[in-house]
Amino acid sequence: MAGHVQDRWYKIDVGDDGETRKVKTDRYGTGMRYRARYVGPDGSEKSKSFPDRQKRLAEQWLSAIEADMSRGQYIDPKTSRTTFQQYAEKWAAAQTTDLVTRDAVERRLRLHALPYLGTRPLGSFQPAHIRAWLRELENAGVPGSHAYVIYGNVRAVLSAAVDDGYLARNPCDAQSVRAPSADAKRVIPWLPERVFAVRAALAELFRPMVDLGAGCGMRQGEIFGLGVDGVDYGTDTVHVVRQVKLINGKPVFAPPKCDKERDVPLPASVAATLQEHSDRHPPTAVTLPWKKPDGPMVTARLLFTGLEGGAIRRNDFNTYSWKPALAAAGVIPERKPGERYASAREHGMHALRHFYASVLLDAGESIRAVSDYLGHADPSLTLRVYAHLMPSSRERTRSAVDAVLGCGPAAP
Repeated sequence: MAGHVQDRWYKIDVGDDGETRKVKTDRYGTGMRYRARYVGPDGSEKSKSFPDRQKRLAEQWLSAIEADMSRGQYIDPKTSRTTFQQYAEKWAAAQTTDLVTRDAVERRLRLHALPYLGTRPLGSFQPAHIRAWLRELENAGVPGSHAYVIYGNVRAVLSAAVDDGYLARNPCDAQSVRAPSADAKRVIPWLPERVFAVRAALAELFRPMVDLGAGCGMRQGEIFGLGVDGVDYGTDTVHVVRQVKLINGKPVFAPPKCDKERDVPLPASVAATLQEHSDRHPPTAVTLPWKKPDGPMVTARLLFTGLEGGAIRRNDFNTYSWKPALAAAGVIPERKPGERYASAREHGMHALRHFYASVLLDAGESIRAVSDYLGHADPSLTLRVYAHLMPSSRERTRSAVDAVLGCGPAAP
């Protein structure tokens, strides 16, 4: 057995006659009687106290410690008392992902995990605690796709805790724990009529943004960060080299998503719109830090800026320009006095990218080309999202099949 059990109510004393005898200590009858002691792998002594008449329980505890050591599953009791919140905050601070990703992870943990799991010691985690927490997320109305991401963050924290010796096993690995459904929804691209309606409802200053999203497949942040250096009218090309991101509420310049710069064909109609826009609203020099709030300062002459001449902030634009345009176009309901607009995640500016991809695929463009123009990390992502085409392609499919089957022998 690892260590031994000390009886603190008695001690062995040697009498004048040289005989040893068991005598009561000053602690007799008070406090915890038994103290189980052992030396941990780090060389320090560990102990746990037990009350009177529980010596066997103390011995069983030592036996379990010895078994864990032999299996390589030993966890320091002091370490296991670290709470989920204490470890999660330490884990988040050590991440090496970009600041925007870290901020999003910390926010999800803070809002959806720490209120339920934050005070629980890591060593006490059981699969039942994860199942109960997932039910709380469901009862709170957290959408399945969002709950799936939150669950992934919590699982990552607990996996790291196992690796660092704070936890013997990840409770999320239990067969009884089922991850939330990702609720993968099929993308339904906007029809041209909706694109035109939303564009017309925007302020004149911002209408060319719709052309860039629907005609070049650019992301919202990439449109906000588009400068004169990104538009080459001579080669009919848009160079996507930067975006505007918000980190802790502060705008910064950053490379496009996945650090993937790309060149996108510039249609003549979009080029004409951009030239007209630049004539009416000359590009404005904007200086922002690069990649992080304390990064080196970078200046770019942007095609689109806010009313005060600075970089456009995503939250402000969505609240005061995009959603009112959606409501005016009948995409979402008009808001009631004193209330906010309804959530419209599927109708954000990203919908313009869906429209762009669907138009290209409907015209017969390859998945590889569409993936390159959209700046996807891999063509397989493009294929998963856009395997279906615009509604007009369905008629083309029917016609293609009828052209073959219609030439066959008539059915009896």
